[in-house]
Amino acid sequence: MKPIDLILLAVGGLVGTFLRYKITSSSLLIGSLSVNVLLVNVIGSFILGVFAVMSQQWNLDQKYALMIAIGFCGALTTMSSFALETSNLAENRQFVLVAINIITNVGLSLGAIFGGKTLMTVILEGGLR
Repeated sequence: MKPIDLILLAVGGLVGTFLRYKITSSSLLIGSLSVNVLLVNVIGSFILGVFAVMSQQWNLDQKYALMIAIGFCGALTTMSSFALETSNLAENRQFVLVAINIITNVGLSLGAIFGGKTLMTVILEGGLR
């Protein structure tokens, strides 16, 4: 890995980590279900979807993927916190919330990827006139 690649990865990771910290530092609840992790996962997935299309359409150098896809989106989104929250709900026998947490995190994150890719494709093809 070249020094510039490491710097770009670190910058993306630092920004993503900071943004995740800011979003998750105050608890957002719907009933007893925390939505902070859901929010960062959906936002990160949307950004990754947008970036995937931009990267392909503009033939971006791999260093941008290091900064945005791996560094920023990797630090912003959090599978481990999602897994911990889900396991805590299961341990507290809140099985309906377990199902809701899994369905919303996975479903909305996939939807955000597709949405970001679709939106960027439409924009790049001049479909928003």
